[in-house]
Amino acid sequence: MSTSPKFAVFGGGSWATAIVKMLCENLDEVGWYMRNVYALEHIKKEDHNPNYLSSVEFKVEQLKLSNDINEMVRYADYLIFVIPSAFIYSELEKVTESLKGKVIFSAIKGIVPETSLIVGDHFYTHHNIPFEDIGVITGPCHAEEVALERLSYLTIACADNEKAKIVAKNLSSDYIKCTTSDDIIGAEYAAMLKNIYAIAAGIAHGLGYGDNFQSVLMSNAIREMKRYVKKVHKMKRDINNSAYLGDLLVTGYSVFSRNRMFGNMIGKGYTVKSAQMEMSMVAEGFYAAKSAYMLNNKKDKKKAKTPIINAVYNILYENKNPKKVFKKLTEKLN
Repeated sequence: MSTSPKFAVFGGGSWATAIVKMLCENLDEVGWYMRNVYALEHIKKEDHNPNYLSSVEFKVEQLKLSNDINEMVRYADYLIFVIPSAFIYSELEKVTESLKGKVIFSAIKGIVPETSLIVGDHFYTHHNIPFEDIGVITGPCHAEEVALERLSYLTIACADNEKAKIVAKNLSSDYIKCTTSDDIIGAEYAAMLKNIYAIAAGIAHGLGYGDNFQSVLMSNAIREMKRYVKKVHKMKRDINNSAYLGDLLVTGYSVFSRNRMFGNMIGKGYTVKSAQMEMSMVAEGFYAAKSAYMLNNKKDKKKAKTPIINAVYNILYENKNPKKVFKKLTEKLN
């Protein structure tokens, strides 16, 4: 691989658009795959994504655009996947080009529903990508604030620290600060779990709970996250670091959080289906709630204590009454 590797981003949503913007601050050319041909043609003519972060203007000559996923796999050395977890399996089925020798980074904050694996594990298990060639890009960072060039922080996790440094260097700018980590599994699970807790925060808000309860909910959520992540991957980590606690807080409280928005609608009485139809973006926490619950309740493994995940799962998948479920949840928090 050359000393100046080529980068490509896979996905057409707001976070993918934000990552392309960050890379364009440092690279002469950035590959960008999205399946929406209309969006690609619009970017070529109007210099911005018509559907997400439309205020971000690109220099089109800086972009290598394609709706052919194999063309983009051939082009780049570092492949950054930002396709929602609900669709990543079907998109990867289109890949016929070899992924051997490619460095795969996931900015997907969810679990692959078809395999019940975090994205890094999915690439390792089903695409034979060596563990040292897999990484994670996590927050705390909202795409909308990247578009506004507000100071934001990223954590780049990879077993190979040199590869993490390369990604960090190419994402950094005056308004983006990056740190590296070797806790790839913990960081990816934390990024998935915080979306579930953000849905819980949204449900609580929709039901009329105030700031006092929200603070208790978030305090319990970070402890629950610590128990869960420790169960799936035991190693020394500080759960109060930005990649864990910081990402949880911004997703649980921010007006930009789609998962909180989704939960708020559920709390206000929307059905799951009607809330999904109302939103233009995917709430990753919806899919994560089922996968996290099922993984924690495997018969052959000891369970982590997860009352918040259980509550969200019961509301979203067991059609339990949010008001009654949260009334019981309040008695389990401290």
